[in-house]
Order: sequence, then structure tokens, then C-alpha cells
Amino acid sequence: MAPNAPPLMSSNILMTKHNVDFRSRLGLRARCTDREARAGYSLLEILVVLAIIALIVAVVGPRLFTQLDRSKTKTAQLQIRSLEAALETMRLDIGRLPTTAEGLTLLVAADPATVNGWYGPYLAEKLPADPWGRPYVYEAPAASTGAATTPGADGSLQGPAGETQPKVMSYGADGTPGGDGVNADVTTTTP
Repeated sequence: MAPNAPPLMSSNILMTKHNVDFRSRLGLRARCTDREARAGYSLLEILVVLAIIALIVAVVGPRLFTQLDRSKTKTAQLQIRSLEAALETMRLDIGRLPTTAEGLTLLVAADPATVNGWYGPYLAEKLPADPWGRPYVYEAPAASTGAATTPGADGSLQGPAGETQPKVMSYGADGTPGGDGVNADVTTTTP
């Protein structure tokens, strides 16, 4: 079509060089060519993309969850170290560790009439829960519970199994003693 040629007339359709129907009841409307009618993605292409995404999630997902479990174990170990440091500070103040019955709550609250020299709280915030939402387990060393003790090589009192330090632990993801993997008990010596 020449640049200044009059519009082409065909039965009921007025065509211009831009392929627009000016007589349409809906106003200006571009007429689709064959190529434009096929624009977009087919169902098969969408399904292939979804299959690829599902494959990636299936391969990467378990690794992410394993990393999450490892990070919870590391978090528990760091919190246990913090609790052990607070217990040592409290031991220096009151001259003893809490009994198993007193537990870790002695770090944040005590009756000054019954615990002489308590200058706590020894934690900045309340007593933390383990990463799985359960309280940490505290076991006093035998030397502070009144069990039979013997002098150690360095002169410190040791319990029947040579215990001089309290045990602070988490029972892991399952919340029961023992276990393997993410269900294993967590202490500061957990690998």
C-alpha cells in the first residue's frame, strides 16, 4: 500500500495501514494476525516449567531442612554455654551451684532469705527454652547434692563419676533422653 493511498474497502471492513477496524461497535480494535493469536504459553510449556520447579524443590528441600536441624543444635549448644557461664557466676556469688530441685530457675529468681549472697538475676532475660520449645534439663553435680565425693587430682571434690560440673542439656527434637541425629541429646560436647 502506498503511503498516501486511500483506505482499502472490503465488505463491511475499513482497513488502514495499521490493520485497525474503524467500523467496529466496540471502538478501535486491532485485528489479530495468525501470529498474534498464538502468542503466550501453551499448557505443555507451563507443565514442563512446573515439573522443573518441583524437581529443584525435591533436591534442595531436604538439604535445607537438614541445615535447619543443624542450626537448632548449634543454637542449643550456644545457649547451654551461656547458661553454664551464668551458673559459674552464680556459684562464685553464693558459694555453691543450685541443687537439681532448685534448677536453672535460681539463675533468674531467688528468695534472698534462703539463698545467701544471691546478686542475680544472672541472665539478661528470662530463662530461655531450647530451640524446640522445651525447658533445658539441669542436673547438679554429685558434689552439690550431698552424694559421696572424693578429692580429685587438682583438689576439687568429685562425685562418683568424677563429676565437678553441672549438666545442662536439651533432649533434642523428640524431647526424650537418648536418640540419634536430630533426636540426640544436646550438650556443649555434642559434635
